[in-house]
Amino acid sequence: MNDLPLVKVDKSVEAEGAMVVSCFPTVSMVSNIVAHYLVERLDLQFVGGVRDSRLPAVCLVQDGEPLPPIRIYAGEPNCSVEGCNKLIVVLSDIQVHGRLALPLTEALFAWSRDAGIGSGILIDAFAHGVESPHELVDDDDSEETILGIGATPESRKKLEEMGIPLLKHGVVGGMTGVMMGEGRRRGIDLCAMLAEANPAMPDARAAARIIEKLDKIFPNVKLDSEPLIEEAARIEEQIKAMLAHHLSATEERGEETGSSSLYG
Repeated sequence: MNDLPLVKVDKSVEAEGAMVVSCFPTVSMVSNIVAHYLVERLDLQFVGGVRDSRLPAVCLVQDGEPLPPIRIYAGEPNCSVEGCNKLIVVLSDIQVHGRLALPLTEALFAWSRDAGIGSGILIDAFAHGVESPHELVDDDDSEETILGIGATPESRKKLEEMGIPLLKHGVVGGMTGVMMGEGRRRGIDLCAMLAEANPAMPDARAAARIIEKLDKIFPNVKLDSEPLIEEAARIEEQIKAMLAHHLSATEERGEETGSSSLYG
């Protein structure tokens, strides 16, 4: 495939046998929350990014430093998965749509092959009744479901060992759909975790459930989900306060309140 995006990673990074956790956002920013948590909690270092003219002409700025919207972090936490002693996180602050998804997948897989990557996990989310790239059949009546997809029998076994039920039926879109489809075709050790999320807000609780599953891979580095739960509670309180203020202002103006909502 011609005109692939450029995946640029510092040459000093020893990626042989590494596990890659890819976080491309869809519903409720769950993958972003997970990625930022892993980078901070595991002290991962910025080592590269993706360049392409089809990406938005923007950069993220942190502490005065400009960073690409799709970037790569690396570190060496203790890992319980055989053959994995390094972690690489692909963190995207933008949604990748349409015709860029396949060439970006091709570019990431080409880099992974050349770097000798061992395995990969995709982090994503889904919600029912909203516009989403995913349509999943969820047999669980709870609103805290996590479902898994494995590109190979080995990756499906890995998900089952982590206590993640396999998705029985559904359509998965976006980068997760393309990467999982290509992973199966190429026989790559790749799996996806999709957490059911609240589509009305950034869902830190859903991200915390993902972190609890990832904690089983890194038992020597405790991935405490409590900070994310606290963050979720803070966000919810802010939203409740804004909603209360909005309703109060509406009542003072004598307007109808039946359809008053910040989120539809």
